[in-house]
Order: sequence, then C-alpha cells, then structure tokens
Amino acid sequence: MKNIYSYILFLSVVSLSSCSLETESYSQLNADNFYTTKERAYTALVGCYDGLQVVGGIGFPLMSEIMSDNCFGGTGAADGYGFQAIDEFDKDRSPSDTDLYNDNWKTYYKALYRCNVFLSKIDQINWQNDNVLRNTYESEARFIRAYLYFEMVRIWGNIPLLLTPSSENLPQTDPDEVYTAITKDLLYASENLPSAAYSTVANGRVTRWAAKALLARVYLYYTGYYGKSDLVGLVTKNQALQHLEDVITLSGHGLVNDFSALWPAASVKNYAGEDNKEIVFAIKYTYTSDYNGNSDGNPWMVMFGMREFSYVPYGNGWGVTVNSKLWNAYSAGDTRQAATMIGIAEEAIPFDKINNQREYTGYYNKKYSPMSEFDSNGNVVSVVDGLGGNGFQLGQFQDYTVIRYADVLLMAAELGSANSQVYFDQVRQRAFKTNFISIPANQINIMKERRLEFALEGIRYWDLLRQGVGVAASEIAESTTLLSGGVSGSKTITAARIESTKGLSQIPSTQITLSGGVLKQNAGW
Repeated sequence: MKNIYSYILFLSVVSLSSCSLETESYSQLNADNFYTTKERAYTALVGCYDGLQVVGGIGFPLMSEIMSDNCFGGTGAADGYGFQAIDEFDKDRSPSDTDLYNDNWKTYYKALYRCNVFLSKIDQINWQNDNVLRNTYESEARFIRAYLYFEMVRIWGNIPLLLTPSSENLPQTDPDEVYTAITKDLLYASENLPSAAYSTVANGRVTRWAAKALLARVYLYYTGYYGKSDLVGLVTKNQALQHLEDVITLSGHGLVNDFSALWPAASVKNYAGEDNKEIVFAIKYTYTSDYNGNSDGNPWMVMFGMREFSYVPYGNGWGVTVNSKLWNAYSAGDTRQAATMIGIAEEAIPFDKINNQREYTGYYNKKYSPMSEFDSNGNVVSVVDGLGGNGFQLGQFQDYTVIRYADVLLMAAELGSANSQVYFDQVRQRAFKTNFISIPANQINIMKERRLEFALEGIRYWDLLRQGVGVAASEIAESTTLLSGGVSGSKTITAARIESTKGLSQIPSTQITLSGGVLKQNAGW
C-alpha cells in the first residue's frame, strides 16, 4: 500500500511573477521551499481541485448508478464481466477481476496527498496578514479532502485515514473516525468561507453554501446507514437543517425554470450552462485530455453513451444501460422522464447495434450522454472533435453536478423544515408544470421524489442504503430477461448478495498485497 503515496503535485502552473528567474531555480523547488507566497498557495490549491477530476478508475457516479436499481452493467456483448460483478455484488461473476477499483484507490489517495501537503504547509506561507484569504484557502482544501473521504468511506466503509502527508502503512480506520474528520473539515469550511452570495465566487470554487449542503448530505447518509441520531456527536438534526435553511435564504441559489435545461443533451439550444444558479457544487472538466498524461476530462461519462452508436445530439459510448423500471416510475406529465433518459423506441432512434450490446433495455442515460453534431459536410461527429479534443474516449468534458439546489430543498423537507411542503412543491411544480398536483411532503413521497429528480446523477444508490441495507437489497434485487448480443438471457441480482456485502465494494487485492495483509477485505468479497 505504501506505493500509493509516492505521488505529489507541487504545482500545476508556475507563475513567472511568483519568483525571480535570476535568483531561484524551479528545478530546486520542493515541499519545503515552494509554499512561501500567496501566489504559490493559489497554485497549490489549484492542484487540490485538480485532484477531484483526476480520480481514475470506475467513476463514482458511474459505479453508483450501476449498483443502484437504475442501471445494469451493460457494456459490450464480448466484454469482460467486471461491470456485472459490480451490478450483482458478486465476485464470482468475474473471478479474475479482483482489482476493479485499484485505480480509484490509488488516485483517491493521490488527491488526498495533495490536500494534506497543502494543509500541512499552510502556516509557513506569507499571507501578508490576509487571514481571510488564508482561511478561505484552508476551507477549500478541507472541503475537497472531506468530499474525497466521503466518497471513499461510502464505497469501501473501511479505509485508512490520513490527515497528514504520510507514507505509513496504516490499517483501516473505524468509519466513525473518518466521519469525524469529514465533519470537522466541513464545519470549518462552513464557518470560514465567505458568506456572500454564490454568484460573487469564481465559477468552480467551493462556497460556504456548498460546505453546508454537503454537511447535510453527510448527516443524512451517516445517521441513516449507521442508524445513529446525530453525526458523530458533532452535528444534530436541527443543526443539519439550519445549514440547509442558510443555503435557501442566503446563498442566492435557485431552481432553473425548465428541468431539461440542466442537461446539455436534453436541451441543446436551451441549455442553462455549467454555472447556472441551481448548481451548488460541481466538479469541473475540460476536453483537453491527451495520451501524454493530461487527465482533465470527464473519464466516466463515455460509459453511459449508446453502444457504438451516434444519433445527433447523442454521441456514442460503451453502453451502460438504464433499467426500464426507471422509465416506468415516472407518471404522465412529468417532464423529467424524457429529460433523464434516451428512449430508443420513444424517440424513434434507428439503433442498430443491439447485437453488440449486453443487457439491452432500450434506455440510456441522457443527463450524462456524450454528444454528437453534424460537421460542415453533414457527417455525424463527436462534439469533442469539433472542439479540437482528442476523441470521444478521452475528451468528454461535461461537469459532474455534485449538489443541486433541488437537493437542498428536498433534504430540508426531509429533515422537517417548517417549510417542508413549500420546498417539496417547488421541486414538483417545476417537474409537472401545468400538470402539477400537490401531494403530502411525507418521508415516503420525498424519497420517491428524490429518485425521480436525481435519477442517473449518482445519488439513488446512497439514498437506498441510508434507508437500511435491507431496504436497498429489496429494491435493487432483480430477476428479468434481457438481450445480450441479440440473444435473450436471464439477469439476476439477489438481495442476499447485497446484504452479505452490506452494500460495500471490493477492496483491491493489489492494495491488500502491498499492505502485507494490513488491509482486510470487506465481507462478501
């Protein structure tokens, strides 16, 4: 395991104004002499943000949807069965895939290392008495660290906790200790980031409101999954709700008018953009990835594309399929249905790659679909190519929206706000428009609404787990018939497999080996 800590990024870009070329050699920069000025502090902070987008392997939103009842593993009819092992919580579906999440594990700890180095050096920087800037930078780095750990502790449950830049071979930490670290980081950020409206903060930067919203999400998951009454003794239900009420009343965030406008493939000409008022926090990507180590594109979105098939505005990809039950879960008049999923039959798409597709359902993810367009000669090409990117596999660039304002409203309703019904109705009114009919904002209806509102955004699985592993197992369990390679075959996901793993994922065997057995595999894997 010690090998995973060998990486560090001291700077993403060196500003020529940050030092004198005549007096200092950049080749001699190291962790001790780099962290000296505000300009270099900013560069290091950019490196922390960059860590969010370079987390590799099977992307968090992708694995979350495959494990949920929204998607099947899909992919190509001749591909390996790794995604089926994830989908079915069954290592025997692909016995050779003992390292499904090895790249995730390594790059998570690399990203954490950047944050830990920066935080360990923050007091040696000359802030020129600008304590507000110092506290803001510390808050952003601590938010990023908390975000990374929150993904990791949900995926694996039992992980080593490092809060300093160490290469020590540590055993797994009790999840309560991880959640304590997450909570302390988010509380610091929620108290020390500027209290100004989100629109005054540079796009892509963490805000006080993002910290408060993520803190509430952590509260709901931790108390639900672990059956606790508060968040590790640091945040009560009323305090979590107050953080959300602050976002609602003070942040300036709001809902965009049309749900479809949130997603480029669902709106095209009406797209609200990647920095619209509903986005509380998003991970930013660009199309400039290449084969020389520049990993700044969205690495997982291509998996959601239609298998080897483009149909403007949708681009081709590798065919993770959407369960038809999701399409059927929407009621008549709900505008979210068509904005969420590509329906092959419903949109009369002449899809002709069924024989190449495993677990074909007729539905794909529209919210995070690669996109195509017509070039000047009328040929269908990837939008990435039109921008000068390096192809649809590397160059997907749509941001991942981590928290939307709609989530803030529904979390506040769930936590018992005095305005629960108002918040609940706001989300549903947008979805149904003139077809809106108010229903009670009770727990059952709120959880149902969360599935419909956030489908295919990487949220559903964790919403199921926080209602109890048994609830998740019963909802995800499946026995159906699907087309794979054009041939009908059975598809089974058993509740027993989910319960045996407690909904947690496989720890990479390579990491267990590198740790000399210090790391222990999760139950069921």
